[in-house]
Amino acid sequence: MDLSNHEKLYFLGVHTPTPIQENCIPEILKGKNCIGAAKTGSGKTFAFTLPILQKLSENPYGVFALILTPTRELAFQIRDSFEAVGKVIKLRQVVAVGGMDGVEQGKELANKPHIVIATPGRLSDHLKSCNTFTLDRINFLVLDEADKLLEGSFDDDIKVIFDALPKKKQVLLFSATITDTLEKVKKVTGTDVFQWEEKTDVATVADLDQFYVLCPGYIRDAYLVETIRTFIKETERSSVIVFTDTCKNCQVLSMTLNDIGLDNVPLHSMIPQRERLLSLTKFKSNQIRILIGTDAASRGLDIPMVDLVLNYTLPTAAKDYIHRVGRTARAGKKGRAISLVTPSDIALLNSIEESINAKLEPYKIESKEVAKLFTQVSATRHESEIRLNQGDFYKKRIINKRKKLMMENKFQPMELNFTDIFKEKQRVKKKLKI
Repeated sequence: MDLSNHEKLYFLGVHTPTPIQENCIPEILKGKNCIGAAKTGSGKTFAFTLPILQKLSENPYGVFALILTPTRELAFQIRDSFEAVGKVIKLRQVVAVGGMDGVEQGKELANKPHIVIATPGRLSDHLKSCNTFTLDRINFLVLDEADKLLEGSFDDDIKVIFDALPKKKQVLLFSATITDTLEKVKKVTGTDVFQWEEKTDVATVADLDQFYVLCPGYIRDAYLVETIRTFIKETERSSVIVFTDTCKNCQVLSMTLNDIGLDNVPLHSMIPQRERLLSLTKFKSNQIRILIGTDAASRGLDIPMVDLVLNYTLPTAAKDYIHRVGRTARAGKKGRAISLVTPSDIALLNSIEESINAKLEPYKIESKEVAKLFTQVSATRHESEIRLNQGDFYKKRIINKRKKLMMENKFQPMELNFTDIFKEKQRVKKKLKI
């Protein structure tokens, strides 16, 4: 495999390197550790995929490279990138993520694939529970969305993984928002590191138009529906991602919008993994044009034709806003982001604007149309919440918690009773203030 032969990449639409690829790939091929920071949609995945495959073709063995990522969907997307380019060298790879058959993953890992793509929790479980594979000969360690992986929530699992890795390896770290954890990142990469950061005054891309809709909190749902309807009228056959804060809100919103005729699919961590992948496939293929997601859908996912990102709730951190709106206006295409803002969110909005060095403009919504929708939308949401409460959503939530505790050797009985589920409902309601 020769990266200088561009014809091999033409069928993927890769004709000329993006700035992060042009700057980072030569240094990676020289054997340097690398920190790469650039806006979403800038070609970061190929910036590490291509040099890894180049080196693998020169000296093939398994396991050659480990790629860690914070979300399951991103892991599968990275797999697709490696597969598209790696067919010519008969690439073998494994995706090790939660929500899938762990026994089958263990068998695949034991067969020494060239590339292992994993979320930290599942790979840590494999390392602690079996000795049928080893990572002590890897040549590359990649942390994709490095700032998220190193922010603290994955520390225990990453320690288990790092203890299993050889001292001598190339470390590659990529993200759109890597600067806030840069000092921690430097400790991981060591001394011989090439650092490249896209120079820009604005943290979001120039092709992104950013707006806000000021609305009272109690009528937010009706404003959401009218904002979607208004945008769809302006842009026929458009695709929309709606971001919200919690799994419960995500599920309720999805049910509510489906009931009033806005067909959509949900994507959050309480949904079984196969259903999550199916939702993503339907959205990517334009079978369904609205996706309702938590921040599980905000990191790294490459969905070429997203016309609108709509923040039902503002994220509390500016970097999460950057990742959310980065799902649109990718690869030179135009895109739009609209955020619903209540009076209590003004300070948060100002903080985000200061961080991205850009001002959001007001987006005009007809308040009379919102008023017409209010009763119907409120009643439909109430019905959706009742159906959710009567279903097994809370039961799944408790089971997931107890599975995690059992993996940490903190025994919890798996049998559930009505009291368990009632307490979980009350806890969630108190947290959400409903």
